[in-house]
Amino acid sequence: MSRAFYPFVEEGQEKKVSARYAARIAVYDDAAAAPRVVVIDPTDVRSYLEEITSEVARLAREQGGHIPFMVIREVVENLIHAYFIEPAISILDNGDTIRFADQGPGIKEKERALEYGTTSATEEMKLYIRGVGSGLPYAQQYLHDHGGTLRIEDNISGGTIVTISMVGESAASPRQAVAQSTPVVIKPQVNLSGRGEQVISYLSEHESVGPKDLVEAFGSSQSTWTRELQTLEQAGIVTKRGQKRFLTPMGQTLL
Repeated sequence: MSRAFYPFVEEGQEKKVSARYAARIAVYDDAAAAPRVVVIDPTDVRSYLEEITSEVARLAREQGGHIPFMVIREVVENLIHAYFIEPAISILDNGDTIRFADQGPGIKEKERALEYGTTSATEEMKLYIRGVGSGLPYAQQYLHDHGGTLRIEDNISGGTIVTISMVGESAASPRQAVAQSTPVVIKPQVNLSGRGEQVISYLSEHESVGPKDLVEAFGSSQSTWTRELQTLEQAGIVTKRGQKRFLTPMGQTLL
């Protein structure tokens, strides 16, 4: 028999499993000072997810942020795939950028993690989350539709960083704004890598491109092309819409 499922509401099925690590939320409310840190102590999974989501949403909104509760919740739930190993959450840009870091097993195929229906949720995980591969794709689509971004990167020594933001790329933070203002000036003189030139070559004949397209056209791995596309995106040469990259007006000049 079919039945509706909504996270945090199902009762009587979950095992009394508890998270092992405290979650740390860093609030950067003053660029000239160290962040204030809020610690969420480990508890049973259901309560842990609820408390992290509520506290991050509250702190971000307190700073003036506009990221919806539902988007925050989807990314918090994604921490279950990292087995809640050392979660650290940073609230930046007056609450309009939130960075979720963990030291879990990481995400090998980052592009696929943003495709609807792709999931690694186990049976046990599905007692707490939908587990149908909708969380990160939904969050990315909402942010894209409202002028924001979602980015997945590897953490320094293992694990994953998911950054969601409602600010433009060039306004991500005071220091990032300075770093990103330079490419805006030098874009006409950008020195592309060999792979970068291959991406531009591909886009000269195709409207859009993704890592799989580049693997088929030039070989190498999806992760290699994902990194190259992210580099070009940071330089303002391509922009991401949905699961594909498109040339920006600046990218068009490189043709």
